[in-house]
Amino acid sequence: MSGPLAVRISGAEKSFGGRPVLAGVDLDIAAGEFVALLGRSGSGKTTLLRVLLGLEQLDAGAALVPDRRTAVFQEPRLIESTRVLGNVLLGQRPTAARRDAARAALAEVGLEAHAGAWPSTLSGGEAQRVALARALVREPELLLLDEPFAALDALTRLTTQGLVAELCRRHRPAVLLVTHDVEEAILLADRIVVLTDGRMGLDVRIDDPAARRRDHPAFTALRGRLLAELGVPVAA
Repeated sequence: MSGPLAVRISGAEKSFGGRPVLAGVDLDIAAGEFVALLGRSGSGKTTLLRVLLGLEQLDAGAALVPDRRTAVFQEPRLIESTRVLGNVLLGQRPTAARRDAARAALAEVGLEAHAGAWPSTLSGGEAQRVALARALVREPELLLLDEPFAALDALTRLTTQGLVAELCRRHRPAVLLVTHDVEEAILLADRIVVLTDGRMGLDVRIDDPAARRRDHPAFTALRGRLLAELGVPVAA
C-alpha cells in the first residue's frame, strides 16, 4: 500500500459475554482509499465499525483513526422536528459560512431546493442523500458507511450508489463500506476485504475497470471468489 494511512488497525480483539467477536484483526486503509468490508451476519463487521467511530473500546490491540470521521447508517437518522438544512448542520454552530457549506453539500446531492423541507416530506432515497450531505459537509478524512443502501428500493439503490461513488471520487476521504452485498462491493470499492469469525480473510484489490462490468468474465470470477470466501455456493 502506497501513500499515507488514514486507518491502522492492529491486533484488534473484542469479546462480548466471553464470545470473541474480533480475534486479532489487522487492517490498513490508505488516505483516499475506498474499502468494502464483507462478512456474514455476526462476523464482527458492525463491531469493527463501532470501534472506528469510538463507540466501542477494544479489549486488546489498537485502532488509529483520524479525528475528522463521520458515518452514514442504514437509516438516515434525521430529526423530524428539524428542517433539512438544520439536519445537515446537526451538531455544528449554524454560522453563515457553515450554512453556505450545508447548502453546497445539499446541492451536491441534488437537494438544494429541499433545504427548507421537513424530513417527513422526503422519499427514502432523498432522506439518505440528506444523511450523506450531513456527513460530507464535515469534510471527513474517514467516511464510514454501514449498509447505507440496504433500505432503498432497487432503482433508488443504484442511483444512490452512483452518487456515493462520484462524491467519494470528488472529496477523496478514506471510506469503509460495511455491506452484505457482494456486487455492491465490486462496483464501488478499490479494495474488498472479507471478515470471517472475527478474522480477516480474503483481501483483494480491484485494479481492472472491466471487473466492475456485470457482463464481463472478470466480474463473474471475482463475484464467485468472494461468495466462496463467504461460504455461499457459487451456483446460488
